[in-house]
Amino acid sequence: MADDAPILSNPQALNSDGLGCHSGKDKMLEAAKAAGKSITLEQYAKDYPKGPHDQPQSMCPAFGSLRVGLRMRRTATVLSGSACCVYGLTFTSHFYGARRTVGYVPFNSETLVTGKLFEDIREAVFKLADPVNYDAIVIINLCVPTASGVPLQILPKEINGVRVIGIDVPGFGVPTHAEAKDVLAAAMLRYARSEAEAGPVQAPRGGISAKPTITLLGEMFPADPVIIGMMLEPMGLAAGPVVPTREWRELYSALDCAAVAAIHPFYTASVREFDAAGRKVVASAPVGHDGTEAWLQAIGQATNVSQALIDAAKNRFLPAIKGALAKMPIKGRITLSGYEGSELLVARLLVESGADVRYVGTACPQTKWSDPDREWLAAKGVHVQYRASLEQDIAAIREFQPDLAIGTTPVVQYAKERKTPALYFTNLISARPLMGPAGAGSLATVINAAMANRDRFLAMDEFFEGVGKGDNAGVWEELPKARPEFRASYAKKMEKARKASKVEEPI
Repeated sequence: MADDAPILSNPQALNSDGLGCHSGKDKMLEAAKAAGKSITLEQYAKDYPKGPHDQPQSMCPAFGSLRVGLRMRRTATVLSGSACCVYGLTFTSHFYGARRTVGYVPFNSETLVTGKLFEDIREAVFKLADPVNYDAIVIINLCVPTASGVPLQILPKEINGVRVIGIDVPGFGVPTHAEAKDVLAAAMLRYARSEAEAGPVQAPRGGISAKPTITLLGEMFPADPVIIGMMLEPMGLAAGPVVPTREWRELYSALDCAAVAAIHPFYTASVREFDAAGRKVVASAPVGHDGTEAWLQAIGQATNVSQALIDAAKNRFLPAIKGALAKMPIKGRITLSGYEGSELLVARLLVESGADVRYVGTACPQTKWSDPDREWLAAKGVHVQYRASLEQDIAAIREFQPDLAIGTTPVVQYAKERKTPALYFTNLISARPLMGPAGAGSLATVINAAMANRDRFLAMDEFFEGVGKGDNAGVWEELPKARPEFRASYAKKMEKARKASKVEEPI
């Protein structure tokens, strides 16, 4: 991505605490723009619009880009940021199963301000650039290096045949970790597209497909691409690579497709790269009976497949999907929320399974690629909330009194405290097949089992009655006494300190 003329450092990013992490989003944003990151941040604002409120509560966005790099073969990933951020990101990446080393270029106030950090990054990249081990090296600027203007864009694009990709993924510029996946995926697609335009490129590991392929945009359960391939086969098509890819050479195959399926609808920058390559993009996914029928029709039309072949695919799979839905019904009221990007697809599947879904919240933004799902759910009376906040997800539980709440960790915690069965979306719902006949029955068992646990929650609530809540939680001989006067005094001191710091700010 092109950017303003780079400034090697910006001391304003450090603020008063030496590293700047606590200087606040607005000040970090101002510092980044002053340091030459305006074009990057303006593009992020267009690609990943915030609102209706400021930003969803979620993990550090950079985790998304880190995850993409760590899941690719022959790819090294290096972080540039505060040590506390790097520790948290590496811990989270390994918690989610990464088995790769995460590179880190440490810094302090002096190396950041003097520009030595950039030179350290450059030296680290040259040491890593071994074509025997790597196809690409990814360097990710976190908040402070981004705010200070560390110019990754002027690193060499290639060293010893190893590609070098530098991206900025600040928490004050990219709203969610899901969208940060798009930041790196798009940067890789852009690089790979330039290579393909320049001349011959490496063939895919499994060879070139004899059939036109459909590139699948968005991370999925491993069985889903296989199932999608089976549904495409009657139309003379094949499933192509999944983007983000697992290997660099798959990027060429992803670009060399008949059409792109935006399974996850928030990959705005990646869609832009496919548009530049002249590829059509199809919204939604083959989820449930109605979703599969509409998707097969859209894919067939986008690839100029005859209606007879489209109907053949429908006739082979739609009855099986309808049968699976009827065989495994879900009865009960459900609220659903998450930050993966597949929330609307899961909601569609639940509704077709018979569930009374009242609310769907997603941390991702509204895009035209999710319009078919949003419109279908709205017609069924489901409220869809984009950029959903924790407060909105919890308010939905209070309003609709569900038999089951599906959501993020704090949503699940809140529901269980209210004696409502709950399931964590990422680990228990998203990690299952959703597409075609296999997806039609995949959720019913776990959903129905969870809803059947209400009596256990009531029994546990009765058993633990009297142990207290909040700062009185536990078993006490004498309950702690509330001291509201101390709270009031402390609040006054904090307000006084806030006003004093405001007065001391330079004009």
